[in-house]
This record gives sequence, structure tokens and C-alpha cells, in this order.
Amino acid sequence: MINIYDELKNNAYPGRGIVIGKSADGKFGVTAYFIMGRSVNSRNRIFAPTADGIETKAFDESKLTDPHLIIYNPVRVLGNKTIVTNGDQTDTIYELMDKQQTFEQALRTREFEDDAPNYTPRISGIMHIDNGTYNYAMSILKSNEGDPDSCQRFTFSYNNPKSGEGHFIHTYQGDGNPLPSFCGEPKKVAIPNDIDTFANDLWNALNEDNKVSLFVRFIDLENGKAEDRIINKNK
Repeated sequence: MINIYDELKNNAYPGRGIVIGKSADGKFGVTAYFIMGRSVNSRNRIFAPTADGIETKAFDESKLTDPHLIIYNPVRVLGNKTIVTNGDQTDTIYELMDKQQTFEQALRTREFEDDAPNYTPRISGIMHIDNGTYNYAMSILKSNEGDPDSCQRFTFSYNNPKSGEGHFIHTYQGDGNPLPSFCGEPKKVAIPNDIDTFANDLWNALNEDNKVSLFVRFIDLENGKAEDRIINKNK
């Protein structure tokens, strides 16, 4: 298990990241999603709540130059499933799972992002909470070391996760040009009990220049009720 706060402090540009796990007291399914940016277009964003999750929006519409890949729904809820991703594959997963396809089947219709030369990975997660039972899965779709003709697909499933444990996956190993894609399995991290502690500690660990927005959700495993926190650098 790694210390996620140290991990973030030591990486100036992890890009976008997803954390999913279970609170230390075993009462909550927990997820966090953050976005970062190096360009004016990427940094000109906020998270805004929707009926079942969040959307990315331009903070200053006059500065929005290209909505492609930066405006999307990171979080949506389908029944007892919560979908969290770093792109518009949220909608793909929602729509195809609503037609009885699986998380993996839905993602087979997608590849990494078309932002050469980075070919940013698409990272996705899904939480399934049903009458106190809880499992989750995470996915990454990435190029084969920058080869746009080769897509690698990895899915990691976690059934009956342990209290206080979660997993963290992000898009980039660090800063660079081109940006090096995340590799390996999602990293095991500790999940606390308190939503505000988790949100504030994550936000404070992210690089001050590059961080843009953070979303944290705690879902009660018994009744399915969710509590959210949103932190935006642009205010």
C-alpha cells in the first residue's frame, strides 16, 4: 500500500486520476476523480453537479478553444452502479450497460484518446452497491508505448473490498513530451472515514500549478445515499 498523498506530491503531472475503495469503517463506497491541465484550454474548467454526478464546464466560455476531450460527464449513475471516467466513455458505458452489456464489453468499443503524440489513456471505474454488498472494477485503454495502431486493454476487478483499502489509477507516469502513459496495476491506497479529510488532503497534495478540479463521493453501503464534495481551483 502506498501513501497517495506522497505519491501525488512527488508527481507534478499525474494528469487525471480515479480512486475507488471502501472507507476504513466499512460503511462507505468511496470514489475520487481529479483533473489537471497544462494548457490554458485544459485549465479553464470546473466541475459542476448534475442530477446524478458531475460534468466538466468551461469556467470562462470566451477562453474555450476546443471542447474535444475536455468537456464531458466524468460521473453518472445507472441504477445501483456509479460510473467514473476521464472522458466521454462515461456515456458509452452508461448507454451500453443500460442495454445489458458489461463494463468490459462497453469499453471494447473505445480506444485511447486521439491526442497525438500523447495518446492519453482512457481510465474508467465502476462501483456496484447492492443492499450492503460492494464490488468495483477499473479499466485502462492505452496505446502500446505510443503506437496508435495498437490498443492495450486492461480491466481490474475487486470483489468484497477490504475496509480502508482502495485503488488509484491515473493517466500519466509524470510530466514529459510526449506524456508517458500510466503502466502497471492500479496502486493500493488507504481510504479514510471522513469525506472532508479525504477531499482536502487529496487537493492539497496535487501540484498547485497544474491542478484544476476534484470530486469526491461517499456512498452509504446500506441505503445507497451519496454525499459529494467538489473543489474547483477556478472560482
